[in-house]
Amino acid sequence: MNSGFPDHFSAVATNYARHRPDYPVELFDWLATQTPRHERAWDCASGSGQAAQGLHPHFPHVIATDAAPALLATLPASSGVDRVACAAEACSLADASVDLACVAQAAHWFRHHEFHHEVARILRPGGVLAVWGYGILRAEDPALDRLLTDFHDTILAPWWPEERNHIRSHYRDLPFPWPEIESPGFRIQREWSRDTLLGYLGTWSATRHARNAGQDPLAALAPALEALWPNAAMPTRVHWPIFLRAGLRP
Repeated sequence: MNSGFPDHFSAVATNYARHRPDYPVELFDWLATQTPRHERAWDCASGSGQAAQGLHPHFPHVIATDAAPALLATLPASSGVDRVACAAEACSLADASVDLACVAQAAHWFRHHEFHHEVARILRPGGVLAVWGYGILRAEDPALDRLLTDFHDTILAPWWPEERNHIRSHYRDLPFPWPEIESPGFRIQREWSRDTLLGYLGTWSATRHARNAGQDPLAALAPALEALWPNAAMPTRVHWPIFLRAGLRP
């Protein structure tokens, strides 16, 4: 395992598992239609396994790998997903052993040349590589949406790691190893309480970096958020558009 990977989330592993959203079933339904075989799927850089659990209804054997054992440890043993601690660029999976390889909200952290070499080794011919992510959440309420956008783009601007720019570009600036498949649009939708939203914002890498430097951006956000949202338990609708790149291994 490469110990030099950018580990932004192990220290908040429990909160990451509790507050990070999972993905729509329609995404996994579509991915399953793209692979000729459905024996084994690999969720690379799985974190706490949101994508791995979504794959399991379509693939009887799902392997979740991550370079951070603390994140994998939050994946419930009852999920039926195998957990393997390894880096994306140096994985212990066998040659030509999986039908689908996916990376959810993590490809911006990779060394891409090494990862593409590894995924070409592990994917069976005709298998699919799918890489996706989501950017800033959007709120249905316009005033809340503006507040969250300003928090993301202005308040946290000094604290985002450089790799976060790949999220802004929807991964279009990242290399991709094979011709791509046209995919439909997907999005994550939730109804969240104020505390759930704050819990999610606390898992952001920029929030953690600011706190490590002695600043708490969520404390600065709280008065404006409470003014817009006085009833903390009242749910509000939020969503994230998903961007996706997928292709067939020759």
